[in-house]
Amino acid sequence: MIKIPGPVPNRESDLARPRERKGSDVQPVTRGLSRPAKPPNADRDWHPIARRLWDSLKQSGQADFYQASDWALAYSLCEDLSYYKNAGKRSGQMLQTIYSAFERLLVAEGDRRRVRIELHEPEPETQSAAVLAIADYKQDLGLAE
Repeated sequence: MIKIPGPVPNRESDLARPRERKGSDVQPVTRGLSRPAKPPNADRDWHPIARRLWDSLKQSGQADFYQASDWALAYSLCEDLSYYKNAGKRSGQMLQTIYSAFERLLVAEGDRRRVRIELHEPEPETQSAAVLAIADYKQDLGLAE
């Protein structure tokens, strides 16, 4: 995965043409098999902020790309964040280190866009399920045209 330095790039849909890197060839994508991964349960003793972050990771779209190793790293980082938040003495450098490690998990949208992963809203259905169900019911009754 190539991380693009500098400001957050525009979304692919905002561009008039595909991106090309000046002075270099387009990097080919190496593909592998995705394996099912199940996130472990959060520790009940975690600090509320670490627990909220963990829960948001499980609900967010980037979780579609997580493998078992990503969940293990996220768990470790939430454990570290909880320890840091509960500690009496805090270090700004330690907090920055923990937050920097979360960048590798593409937690923030800017991090995802730098590596060209975009999460989109699902396409709206053309007809609601209720409208389709009523039409099927009318057809079953012989009332449909």
